[in-house]
Amino acid sequence: MPELSRFFGIIIRMYMEAGVQHHTPHFHAYYQDAVAVYGVNPVELISGQLPSRQRRLAEAWAELHQTELQEDWERLQAGQTPRPIAPLA
Repeated sequence: MPELSRFFGIIIRMYMEAGVQHHTPHFHAYYQDAVAVYGVNPVELISGQLPSRQRRLAEAWAELHQTELQEDWERLQAGQTPRPIAPLA
């Protein structure tokens, strides 16, 4: 699963689902042993859980990079390599 960004110990990844369109555009956020899956538009928690601080950071980052997340989703679904997305600074 390609890594799109990494910041404050949070790793953002996105799966390729080429040929299968069962899911809404989404990304996975990892922090230590915690995993959360977020929808891209709107940015909302689909499943899992992160600690509250990391949840706020992941959601703020996703709001700032919503267009890039959607573009990377489309690239992955077309079998292309996603582009890295700038971390929160």
